[in-house]
Amino acid sequence: MKIIKTKDYDQMSRVAANIISAQVIIKPKCVLGLATGSTPIGTYKQLVEWYKKGDVDFSEVTTVNLDEYKGLSPENDQSYRYFMNTNLFDHVNIDKTRTFVPNGLEADSEKACSDYNQIIQDCGGIDLQLLGLGNNGHIGFNEPSNAFEKETHCVALTQSTIDANARFFASMDEVPKEAYTMGIKTIMQAKKIVVVVNGAQKADIVKKAFFGPITPEVPASILQLHNDVTVVGDEAALSAL
Repeated sequence: MKIIKTKDYDQMSRVAANIISAQVIIKPKCVLGLATGSTPIGTYKQLVEWYKKGDVDFSEVTTVNLDEYKGLSPENDQSYRYFMNTNLFDHVNIDKTRTFVPNGLEADSEKACSDYNQIIQDCGGIDLQLLGLGNNGHIGFNEPSNAFEKETHCVALTQSTIDANARFFASMDEVPKEAYTMGIKTIMQAKKIVVVVNGAQKADIVKKAFFGPITPEVPASILQLHNDVTVVGDEAALSAL
């Protein structure tokens, strides 16, 4: 595991974007696994900037996203498809027919999950997977549990997640209660993994995840077993190391 300490969020974003753009330059037809949430926004912004300068070409890239809320359409501004379009896909020359997100409108959970597993398999696996790190050690929607979930599965969101998301919706009834997420085995099969993490509130979980025991109680701890993981964090996030 390689740990890169950066001065602040902006430098963290540039370093992560540099690793991703290098992957695209080395293998133009690569498969990128992408994450949502506030942490990677700066990384996507930097990639867009470099694309506009002519430094990186996404025309042959395929992407697969970690997760999507069950029940949300791609047009819903809280969906992860919308997030990816807004923060990256709409601003670069990627072929959107080769950008994949779990189908939030598929009501049959088993079908949605098996379809997504098949998509990832058909892509030939993931060359580089970008991850954020939750305060409780979750990656994707793989929350603390008594076992590691292997492949794409449907997750019942915790009440705290539902409550936190309520501010984005007109009523509690509209807040998604479930999500589809890539499993731990699928994430671990990526050839390279990049974890972005920032802020003092992440310091304790960074230490637990990457220097504590490997346990499904801290899902990200499994990454200790991967042979090519780079953690890019600002000084505050890495302050407990």
